[in-house]
Amino acid sequence: MNQKIQNSTIEKVNEHIVNWLKTYAVNAKVNGFVVGVSGGIDSAVTSTICAQTGLKTLCVELPIHQAASHVARKKEHISQLKKRFPNVESTTVDLSNVFETFKKEVPTSSNEQALNLTLANTRSRLRMITLYYFAGIHGLLVTGTGNKVEDFGVGFYTKYGDGGVDLSPIADLMKSEVYALGAYLNVPSSIMTASPTDGLFGDDRSDEDQLGASYDELEWAMTESENGKTTTDFNGRKLEVFRIYNRLNLINQHKMNPIPICKIPKKLWEI
Repeated sequence: MNQKIQNSTIEKVNEHIVNWLKTYAVNAKVNGFVVGVSGGIDSAVTSTICAQTGLKTLCVELPIHQAASHVARKKEHISQLKKRFPNVESTTVDLSNVFETFKKEVPTSSNEQALNLTLANTRSRLRMITLYYFAGIHGLLVTGTGNKVEDFGVGFYTKYGDGGVDLSPIADLMKSEVYALGAYLNVPSSIMTASPTDGLFGDDRSDEDQLGASYDELEWAMTESENGKTTTDFNGRKLEVFRIYNRLNLINQHKMNPIPICKIPKKLWEI
């Protein structure tokens, strides 16, 4: 979203999402929303939009050996949000001990790369379970924080982790559009300027470190791919990014497509 479009449309986009959320919640006869707040831009924007509905918005901190910088950013955001919106509540559940207990009960692996990735996904799934616990006891909807590039471009989320949600209010927004909305919503500058990270490895590695390309580059590649471009259309860094995007999009199709169901032919039931 360029600056000119942002200035003329961002208010309407915000209003549209707020109304969509409120209508969905009212029709579902629930009390509001629960959001896992990470200290990143996506959860900050999502929780602020939920707060604007006037319905109960529960912000949950779910640290698992979290980097201090992540903790500081999410606490700053939640504090600001509670001052602005009386319907916002917050709670913290430190899952570090639960995570360590889990690790003691399951076998390890000599494949260190696979083990580390699996444990990172386990962190995300423990958080999902906890969010649904709060949703259940308070009558809330678990609200997704994924954006369009993550959810439908490169599949950069954990299946049945942060991908396990009831509804996704910002999943049709590119990352740049989420930032534009964040600026409009006065998300703390510490979050606006921080390097995006999933925080699942207990260190400060960024999303770009993991993906091999920035979100701006991946947005470009997603748009070019949707426009029918191929690797023959690019060279240099653009070709490299386009290949990164295509590889991630391909290997993560299992996240984006419906779960495969084995259909039983009717003739097998015939006597």
